Amino acid sequence: MTTTLITNISELTTVDPERRVLHEAAVVIEDEQIAWVGPAFHAPAADERVDVGDRAMLPGWVDSHTHLVFAGDRSAEFEARMAGKAYAAGGINVTTEATRTADDAELSGLVRSRVNEAVAGGTTFLETKTGYGLEVDEEARHARLAAAEVDVVTFLGAHLVPKGIDPDAYLASVTGPMLQAALPYVQWADVFCETGAFTEEQSRTVLQACAEAGLGLRVHGNQLGQGPGVKLAAEMGAASVDHLNYLSDDDVELLASTWESWDATTASGAPGTVATCLPACDLSTRQPLADGRRLLDAGVEIALASNCNPGTSYTSSMNFNVSTAVLQMHLSLAEALRAATLGGAAALRAQDTVGSVEVGKRADLHVLDAPAAIHLAYRPGMPLTHAVWRRGQRRL
Repeated sequence: MTTTLITNISELTTVDPERRVLHEAAVVIEDEQIAWVGPAFHAPAADERVDVGDRAMLPGWVDSHTHLVFAGDRSAEFEARMAGKAYAAGGINVTTEATRTADDAELSGLVRSRVNEAVAGGTTFLETKTGYGLEVDEEARHARLAAAEVDVVTFLGAHLVPKGIDPDAYLASVTGPMLQAALPYVQWADVFCETGAFTEEQSRTVLQACAEAGLGLRVHGNQLGQGPGVKLAAEMGAASVDHLNYLSDDDVELLASTWESWDATTASGAPGTVATCLPACDLSTRQPLADGRRLLDAGVEIALASNCNPGTSYTSSMNFNVSTAVLQMHLSLAEALRAATLGGAAALRAQDTVGSVEVGKRADLHVLDAPAAIHLAYRPGMPLTHAVWRRGQRRL
């Protein structure tokens, strides 16, 4: 058993039930967990001592929505979109073709390098999805490779119907042999419920099959226009519905109703369906930014996530997403920090394990090269990550 005292923390944003922001603080790590949090002058002795030089500390980012298992490049598509071409879901097929040609060693290396990039930016808990295999053996392979690199894996066989495949036959594969092949490696299931991808009826079929197989549920919804994604997520008890660029009043009310058994002040009780906002993706696709302010005001817990993928959000920078949320989505700094940490953890139902700096939680910590967390928005785009601990081990 090894203990490490991290001290000389100028500002510690805990995101704990009291939402404390401590000054002249310290944290003690014992193996993989946080063992003590408080004023530096009261800190207990430890085996090791790390002085972070009067810098700010936060919980590590929890990135609850990524697509890291891919090969190939779609920069030409991005360039065309920036020149005015509309975004459509079909670009997924381009990545699918490239990813299928990558062998295990190449694909694992690509995923590992993306995880390392995310960790270097302060992300300490990562979800990623399948969805660029779109056939039984490939989806299982991608799930297996992802499980070795990230914290949580989501089955997204229902990402898109591949070109030349009958939709009914593909749906039968997703809910049958493909699901069963991926099942040993995944904890969640997702569906792209959107124009050009899967209808409400098809999406419900996928989610029902995955729930019966014991997986938690998530939904891609309301990205390209008004649609049934929010309604379906609430109906099925999904842990999150992600994108949410187009919301009706009924959608917001429905999401809020799922949070009636949750105490937002203490972050306790039964969490509802988290509204996951993906601002980097919104900017890349030139969609309206998800209305996180409206959702928060309605009593909905929100998450911020990177949606790192090759077509619509090729970044894992949670720093960027947090600064965008403050500067353009009208969130306060405290709201944005919570959404990128505890909100993401709630979206993965991991809020009792990660997402805040509390005794007993996993020692996932992010030190900024700044005296206060507001520098994330005050100095947008600057490389502000100074040090990272993940599972109690220093990674940067």
